[in-house]
Amino acid sequence: MIVESLAVPKLRLGDRARLAIVALRTRRLRAGLSALGIAIGVAAIVAVLGLSTSSQAGLLNELNRLGTNLLTVTNGQTINGQTTELPTEAPAMIGRIGSVTEVQYVGAVNNANTYRNPLVPSINTNGLAVDATSLELPHTIGTTVARGVYLNAATAQEPVAVLGAAAAQRLGVDRIWPGERIWIDNQWFYLAGILTPAAYAPELDTAVLVGFPAAQKYLGFDGHPSQIYLRARPDQLNAVDSVLAATANPENPSQVDVSQPSLALQAQAKAAAATAIYATTQHWAIVIPDLAWAGGFVAALAIGATAGLLPALRAARLSPTKALWSF
Repeated sequence: MIVESLAVPKLRLGDRARLAIVALRTRRLRAGLSALGIAIGVAAIVAVLGLSTSSQAGLLNELNRLGTNLLTVTNGQTINGQTTELPTEAPAMIGRIGSVTEVQYVGAVNNANTYRNPLVPSINTNGLAVDATSLELPHTIGTTVARGVYLNAATAQEPVAVLGAAAAQRLGVDRIWPGERIWIDNQWFYLAGILTPAAYAPELDTAVLVGFPAAQKYLGFDGHPSQIYLRARPDQLNAVDSVLAATANPENPSQVDVSQPSLALQAQAKAAAATAIYATTQHWAIVIPDLAWAGGFVAALAIGATAGLLPALRAARLSPTKALWSF
């Protein structure tokens, strides 16, 4: 006996569409929760990618604005871990390098604390540093004056200061009023201006800047620069980099640190999903904001509970056969 195989009939596309519509209409809650889950998942992916791309574009724009030809020279350490000093002639010697176009510098004024007024307890230093500064520093590091003015040849001789962006916030200064003063090393200094955040020199955001002559006269500063900022011709950047240490401190070039601040922003611009990988290779801690993981966990828990609990409660009020048909 020969049994012929019967072909399994297939639904046409139109029939499938009508069946899907019927399923959506009869199981609205299930369809709605499924759609909500898919929408949240897609929205999360779009948000992550969008934020990453926007952040990368912003950083690249910042790099284009600031340029990538800034180099910094800082005093390093001896083999015993003691901080060394750059020669006082280091900025001038660096300025003689043919491909260097700008040189500005600061010097750390040790043991000088800053307060809003002399009534503030001495322990409340706000973590602010006092630095002596050259007069064209903002232009070289790519920042500007947000309030007031920067130091000039006259004010650099007197007890006058300029605040970094974070220093101004910590001291509660948001305007430069006539006669505005702060208390530095047990004496008054008048305020001239407030800087905008310095992307290439974030260490200056928490600094109180005074002129080199004023620092030596009023704060006992020894005149040694601690950090030198220079701009070089972009096509000669590597060549300048290779001779900076020996030029800044010919006797001890190994005790000089040279860096290129733009490299940090370039690395940050390349980080989306690469952030965790890069942090791991650098032995950094991977920090995820509390709001991000807590919000994601609560949202997932709430959606999961709703998706499971509501259909179950509704089915409990129906007969078994009707419940199977409805859900």
